Amino acid sequence: MHLAIHNWMKVEPIEVTVKRLAKYGYKSLEIKGEPYSYDTKAVRSLLDQHGVRCWGSVTLMLDKRNLLAKDEAQRAESVKYVKDCITMIMELGGEVISVVPSTVGKIVPDSTPASEWVWCVEAMKEINAHGRYCGVKIGVEPINRFETYFINRGAQAKALAEAVGPDCGVCLDIFHMNIEEDDPIAAIHEAGDRLVNFHVADNNRMACGMGSLDWPAIVEALRAVGYDGALSVEFCPPLDRTPADRFPGSVDETPEGITESERKFLEDHGSSVFSTEFYDMHVRRSAETLLPLM
Repeated sequence: MHLAIHNWMKVEPIEVTVKRLAKYGYKSLEIKGEPYSYDTKAVRSLLDQHGVRCWGSVTLMLDKRNLLAKDEAQRAESVKYVKDCITMIMELGGEVISVVPSTVGKIVPDSTPASEWVWCVEAMKEINAHGRYCGVKIGVEPINRFETYFINRGAQAKALAEAVGPDCGVCLDIFHMNIEEDDPIAAIHEAGDRLVNFHVADNNRMACGMGSLDWPAIVEALRAVGYDGALSVEFCPPLDRTPADRFPGSVDETPEGITESERKFLEDHGSSVFSTEFYDMHVRRSAETLLPLM
């Protein structure tokens, strides 16, 4: 196993991100799923310069991105988006993509469970075929019920992966598991050899080690199922607007270069645009907690 991190949580030049990863001992980057934002040759060269590699990417299911949309054209455009993410990963030398099938923040369905399942399986089969062609593994990722109504538990993600094909995998996220699973450790074992990616943040979605999760037990369970990929850090600290705020100055009040969609995505997660100091502390704390266990 090795330590990776997402970069969707902080809008900043990719050069700044990569230098920080190298500084704190991260081995790879799970680059945000915005394939139209990157010059992959330049990014790959930058990663090489700092001894960091691309682990993969995660779909950012914003706006109308939805693999189970009622509208066929919307589904087709969403499939194209995920396939473009996969192509980006291939060009960066990455290995895996975590796919959240439905729009994040959408918690009311547009159709019947049977129809949505058929649409999603059909879309995922096309995506998985492209992943196979590009040498990129697909991991279906469950997220909690407050962010989607569709895939919330590991067993649901595994059922979808099995419906897609024998080479389709599962990506688990311990923050979401802590909400939805009866027993997160048992869910890791149930995923078994379908597990292709693992996202980490503490139970409060702050840095690993800043909450109550049992990190030695989690890492031991991953070893027990033969998982040898990344622990991919994905914190998204809650925003405190009260006098009880433990981290004054954590919010960047005048951020530059952030789009309205990116801002909304962070705010929909109960967070905001972090200050550089606050973000840096979470990157460091996660590394300090996890690296001794790996």
